[in-house]
Amino acid sequence: MSGAAPPGLPRNLPPEIDADALDVDTAAKVERLIEEEEGIQNRFTGWIGHAATAVAVAMSLFHLWAAWDIVPTTTLRFVHVGFALALGFFLFPVARRFRNRFMAWDAVLVAAGIYCTWYLIAGGDDLLDRYVFPEPMDLVVGWLLVALVLEATRRTTGWIMPAVAIAFMLYSFYGNLLPAPWAHRGYDATRLIPHLTITLDGIFGTAVDVSATLIILFTLYGAILQSTGAGKFFVDFSFSLTGGKPSSAGRTVVLSSFLLGGPSGSGVATTVTLGTVAWPLMKRVGYRADDAGGLLAAGGLGAIISPPVLGAAAFLIAEYLKLGYLDVLRMAVVPTVLYYASLLFMVELDQRRLGDVAPGEAMVVTPWRELVRRYGFHFSSLVAIVIFMALGYSATLAVLYAMVVAVALSWIRRETAMTPRRLVEALASGAIQAVGIAATCACAGIIVGCITLTGLGLKFSEIAIQAAGGSLVVTALYTALIVWVVGLAVPVTASYIISAVVAAPALMKLGVPDYAAHMFVFYYAVLSEVSPPTALSPFAAAAITGAGPYRTTLQAWKYTLPAFVLPFVFVTDPEGVGLLLSLTPQMTWLDVAWQILLAAGGLAALAAGCQGQARRTLSLAERAGFILAGLLMVFPALLDGMLPAPHWLGIGLAVLLLVLQRGGPAGVARNRPA
Repeated sequence: MSGAAPPGLPRNLPPEIDADALDVDTAAKVERLIEEEEGIQNRFTGWIGHAATAVAVAMSLFHLWAAWDIVPTTTLRFVHVGFALALGFFLFPVARRFRNRFMAWDAVLVAAGIYCTWYLIAGGDDLLDRYVFPEPMDLVVGWLLVALVLEATRRTTGWIMPAVAIAFMLYSFYGNLLPAPWAHRGYDATRLIPHLTITLDGIFGTAVDVSATLIILFTLYGAILQSTGAGKFFVDFSFSLTGGKPSSAGRTVVLSSFLLGGPSGSGVATTVTLGTVAWPLMKRVGYRADDAGGLLAAGGLGAIISPPVLGAAAFLIAEYLKLGYLDVLRMAVVPTVLYYASLLFMVELDQRRLGDVAPGEAMVVTPWRELVRRYGFHFSSLVAIVIFMALGYSATLAVLYAMVVAVALSWIRRETAMTPRRLVEALASGAIQAVGIAATCACAGIIVGCITLTGLGLKFSEIAIQAAGGSLVVTALYTALIVWVVGLAVPVTASYIISAVVAAPALMKLGVPDYAAHMFVFYYAVLSEVSPPTALSPFAAAAITGAGPYRTTLQAWKYTLPAFVLPFVFVTDPEGVGLLLSLTPQMTWLDVAWQILLAAGGLAALAAGCQGQARRTLSLAERAGFILAGLLMVFPALLDGMLPAPHWLGIGLAVLLLVLQRGGPAGVARNRPA
């Protein structure tokens, strides 16, 4: 990549990724892939670069102040979107050919964003009171704001999300022309535009509120952790703990993705960071390029579902359900552990299949005890937020205090100290990372506003339930498919927002607890991270390993598939909420333990079926048997009412298949060239 980033501004690669660890061609490929998903970013130098840094730091300081002091809700949301618009038009060009050039129209759009923000703040309560009978200028500013949000979203995340928002607006305008049951009364601009731009039900709705109060703070926290070297420590610690041996490459990926993903919350950053170090080891032990890329992408995917940060969508769950963020973390613990257990099962079966081919030499690594002695203070990032929330602090104050702790502890070692220059760079980097999320949330607000105004959410729920014949299992299958299809086109955050409004109510109407329905939707929204055309993590992994991107995506699906059967337990089994560490009145903690054991056993059986390997290589019939056994243990409601105690049938089938394998060779080592 040509050109260096000016002080305070990151490269186009996310700052979590060590670009120097990649060769030039690979770094360029990864950068292009990220730009397709997250927009093309300018790299200004000189005074204009410093001006961009100043705006980004101002955005961070405003939100840190808002976390500490009281800022009116409307003011906070207006200013948050205003900053996102200004930085979006400043740092993201209208097209690639205008990269690194601040054009006159960019200045006009920045000024327009500032004007809209000023108009909304200055309007105060009077503006909100007249949204039913808006003045002509209210409509002019409203149309302008909608256009600015759509363009900022297009620049930062691509054209698909704005196109979806426009489609929903057209539905709001012309829904009266559609046949039943999709028809509604139809709304004109006088009714729709104020609903989207003045009230807190559109652009400035729940999604922007969460982005302004939580997501940006956690983004800043992640930027500070990366600046202090926490990410590098977690990777080094994982490789040291497993000895740096090629035979342990798969286990190392699982462990390091768990440690790195938790405080990162970024799937692509975790994937690329691990890939630069782990791919040579995986290649040496016999992993094919697409297998290795699939595992790296699956490990990165875990970052979005791993406490304490999770992905941006997790903060929305807390807001939609009016829960404390600590409650969301509690619900995520067991599914996260089971997800990584599933990956570990797959890795161990990989190792049985690959055998001891070309073990090679271990990496030269620092002993883990020495790493802990020097940099063990980084482990505080895994627990600091949880401890502060357990002490009774709100999530915003908890992450604010966790930042202070991280900065203070960084001075334990001279090389990790957060000097003023590093702090400015981290604050600028965190704000810039939040721009795309803020634009996505604002654009999603347009979609949600159209859905709530037209009543599409309720219509859709009724249609889905009728199509499923009132069956909870079939409705859950339909919901998973809907969320997955939505995730094919839009990022995780937007996929969750849309699906939470449209698809989750169908499950709740059939008696599923609201928190279980939203966690179900969340986990399937996460699938968009490994689903083309937005399969950023597999595509980035493919760029590192040299494999085909779509073959790598298919392998990522293979590695993640067992764990993504798990959410069906939340919604189809009354005691399945035990996996979310929630109890019904009839349950005890022994029931929770039984649910966890059943899920773990089922995931192991599914892993064997997906990998085609158990005690030895499996025949096609044996693979089908293990998959059936795993489904019966993890998803017994699939045959509920058809067979008594389907989970016991699954356990018996798995045990029988393992016993029958005793007569065969124990593991088949095959040299599979990388």
